[in-house]
Amino acid sequence: MDALPRKYLTQEEYLAIERAAQWKSEYYQGEMFAMAGTSRNHARIAFNAVASLGSQLIGKGCEGYVSDMRVHVEGSGLYTYPDIAIVCGNPEFQDGAFDTLLNPVVIVEILSPSTESYDRGKKFQMYRQLPSLREYILIAQDRPFVDQFIRDDEDRWFVLMTQGLESVLTLQSCGVSIPMSALYENVEFANPSEQEG
Repeated sequence: MDALPRKYLTQEEYLAIERAAQWKSEYYQGEMFAMAGTSRNHARIAFNAVASLGSQLIGKGCEGYVSDMRVHVEGSGLYTYPDIAIVCGNPEFQDGAFDTLLNPVVIVEILSPSTESYDRGKKFQMYRQLPSLREYILIAQDRPFVDQFIRDDEDRWFVLMTQGLESVLTLQSCGVSIPMSALYENVEFANPSEQEG
């Protein structure tokens, strides 16, 4: 038996479905993809990052959004929900619903075994099409380790690695810092020796 052909969804159809849905789905090239749940460590790291960043962004002309804020990458057609998105200056939204951000300056993704290769590869390729994006942060769950991709004024990307609980992660584009010990507060590593990176 032949498989039924998939129905191609326009971006407008996706947004109408997504805005009425009780769960989140990403959209790419006419298809919707349901998002998986997160692990305990993922949730702890996200909470810690938001707690550390939130108070530091006050008065800097920047604001942060958690994973319920959809981001649209117009160049690729991707709609996705990063773990954290930060905007400096005026946020731009796709339409009057104010639920689809267009101009993040920083995007943070917390890696999981099922998404790591996508987050590092294809998704990062698409994110780079956002003219506003200055930093892309990938946070490991299994050890205190962060890859920080930084775009310079000539549109080149450089990577900084921050590892170990004694280190400090500094987001250059918005002037805030998070001690790695705070980022990984209450996170349990499978191998305790990994705590030192």
